[in-house]
Amino acid sequence: MSDPRPLVTVIVPNHNYATSLELCLLAMQAQTYQPIELIVVDDCSTDDSVAVARRLGVRVVSTEHNLGVAGARNLGTAHASGEILVFVDSDVAAYPDAVEVAVAMLAADPRLGAVCSIHDPEPLIRDSRVEEYRALQYYYWTASSEGPISFLFPALVAMPRHVFNDVGLFNTRLRETEEVDYGHRLTQRYGMVLTTAVRSRHDHDDKLLKLLRKLFRRGRARVPLYAQRKRFARGFETSNRAGGSLAALAAVVTAPAVLLGPAGAALPLLALAVSILADLGMYRFVLRRRGPLFLLYYGAVHFVVNVTIAAGVAAGVVQWFCSARFRRLYEPDLLVRPAAAGEAAM
Repeated sequence: MSDPRPLVTVIVPNHNYATSLELCLLAMQAQTYQPIELIVVDDCSTDDSVAVARRLGVRVVSTEHNLGVAGARNLGTAHASGEILVFVDSDVAAYPDAVEVAVAMLAADPRLGAVCSIHDPEPLIRDSRVEEYRALQYYYWTASSEGPISFLFPALVAMPRHVFNDVGLFNTRLRETEEVDYGHRLTQRYGMVLTTAVRSRHDHDDKLLKLLRKLFRRGRARVPLYAQRKRFARGFETSNRAGGSLAALAAVVTAPAVLLGPAGAALPLLALAVSILADLGMYRFVLRRRGPLFLLYYGAVHFVVNVTIAAGVAAGVVQWFCSARFRRLYEPDLLVRPAAAGEAAM
């Protein structure tokens, strides 16, 4: 990064996020840092996403068939001219100084391979209480993990182009957990940080079932990687959080023991207490911000989320023992070549 103001290419993968896409692009056009090259990679949207980008004067690269977010990011890099790559999801709006701060952090430490943003505890678009829960929960888990990590947060991340070239492409076989795989690969060679200095707002999931399905799939799909690497991701996935999820699942599994009387009821109650204690700091945070009534709602939703995460991991363990194909899920995706992915520039 010899040039004091290197060109930054911002790559926005998008599939049917027209409403938040406009907010995302306006935020990028309002960045204090210049020069910026802005590219939307539209992954076969059926809404008016492309029209939104064109109206704002943003270059659009379109895929011929749905590649998923990993493939869309790869394709964007094939069209990027920048010395610094910034990946930002189309449901994220960055603060005006986000790119400037991230570029400065990369310039200050040549060993740093990626700088990841922490989203605000308030959602970008307030649609439901579920979204309010998710924004608070996600913020607390990320903010309390601030610092060195091995779990990439690609919703808003900056990295030098040479780092991307060195680490390689996102694995397009991974529709849910490409960021965990990429983070593990990147941190074998470079440092990576999660920081509140790079701020953004995220339009989180606003439907509970949609959120639960996503968390279940992600929990299941991470099992082969962790079995292969024999460790969890650094920073974000703590023993307390894993224990809280397992204890919540144990409370559900042992619930029928209440039929045995007070002694039997002690089992699920103990598991529930362990689950609550594991996330006690988070519950105190929510209480300070939203008060006791919202905390009751929050606690109930978080219990269901914990059960879902643990159930997804359990399903992944079973699948890992039963499926050789599943065990090979994180093998390198050697067939991906971004320039040949089938694109049409607009």
